[in-house]
Amino acid sequence: MEICTPPEIERGVRQLLANKVSGTMAGTWLLIPEYLRLGTWDLLKSWSGAPDETIEPRLALQLVNESALCVNGIRMKRTLSQKGFELANGLPFVATDPAIHHLLDSHCVAKAQRLQIALGKIRKTFGHFKGNLLAVDPHRMKSFSKRQMVRRKKDKESSPAKMAQTFFCLDAETQQPVCFTTASSARTVTQATPELLDMAASIIKLNGHTPLVLADDEHYTVEFLEWVSSQSPFDLLVPMPYNKAVLRAIRSLSPEAFTRHWAGYATAKQPYSLTRSHEGPYSQFIQRKGERQCDYDFKAFLCTSDRNEMEDLSQNYPRRWHVEEFFKNDQALGWRRAGTMNLNIRYGQMTMALIAQAACHMMRQRLGPPVDHWDAAHLAKDFFRGLEGDIRVRHDTIVVTYYNAPNPDIMKKHYEHTPQKLASKGVRSTIPWLYDFKLDFRFK
Repeated sequence: MEICTPPEIERGVRQLLANKVSGTMAGTWLLIPEYLRLGTWDLLKSWSGAPDETIEPRLALQLVNESALCVNGIRMKRTLSQKGFELANGLPFVATDPAIHHLLDSHCVAKAQRLQIALGKIRKTFGHFKGNLLAVDPHRMKSFSKRQMVRRKKDKESSPAKMAQTFFCLDAETQQPVCFTTASSARTVTQATPELLDMAASIIKLNGHTPLVLADDEHYTVEFLEWVSSQSPFDLLVPMPYNKAVLRAIRSLSPEAFTRHWAGYATAKQPYSLTRSHEGPYSQFIQRKGERQCDYDFKAFLCTSDRNEMEDLSQNYPRRWHVEEFFKNDQALGWRRAGTMNLNIRYGQMTMALIAQAACHMMRQRLGPPVDHWDAAHLAKDFFRGLEGDIRVRHDTIVVTYYNAPNPDIMKKHYEHTPQKLASKGVRSTIPWLYDFKLDFRFK
């Protein structure tokens, strides 16, 4: 299409800026300083393999901003135009679904993985990951695809159904996603998690220490435990099932084997070998709750190394539930539904959502309460799609003026004089996808 040529794109963008824009989506422009800090444009150019002036990285940026807006549907996409959204992407129009489909389908899974690793390394320098405690968990979305595929249960109470699977790795201390991998419904946790942890190892600088990976009982398989023990730089802590062998190992312990830490809580540790395993022995951690023998409640875990069982069971393992909180709060960015089983498209789209999540997290840190506690859908509705503003050019700077911003004093502190603030931190203050205009904000 002629409109997609670089000269036509630039002409259209400059004309819209000259005309000025007034709308309710000016909130998305607050993400642009975070994109500059993250180096988002360079990441998207590397993924797309296209230079500054072309349309491909701009389409990818539209995907990132759509994720921030929690857009999921053609009808909703039709409401994005003429409100400043397309300009934030460096485009004079909102791209169509076929154009986005073609872009994603032309880039393979390996490119999306490299993009995740590059983004993760940047986030590590910002302190978004501590890298000492990781949580892994599968996130399954119901699929309505007509394809034949393995049926899986979303939880113990539900019936088996077609599922699109995504496997996440989360920093359990900072509650930020490190990376993810996605797969067909047939892929098992044992098959997917080694790939996921290999990506996490590429992102987190281990510096000689061994991070602990917290998993659920799905990960309790001989194959996965052997892989972690022999081939990975991680330790693994996973709950053990209540089968006869586990119960027999617990009952074989004398009361003196338990160390009482406080009222109603005691722990024990012993070597444990798995049947058919060529690795080990592993360490079995046992926690006992209750003061009287008739009230004792036992829970056993298996760890691939000899660690402090009291610290891991009482402090570290409960943090695994942060991954469930992450799914609840941020899945609307792009991990709530699966529109296709094409892995190139799903990997690309969800990786763009990972960039949006990183930028939203950085913005939340600046804005403070109550915005920093809003989930993704709330942030999209009342902030990115709820701020009234106008966009205009003054000399070499695009000025975005807001009229109903929350906490205007805090926002003035962080966003007024943005070019100077970026330059003082060594961050590029011009916007490459907006033809090297600078960006500043006003709050009235």
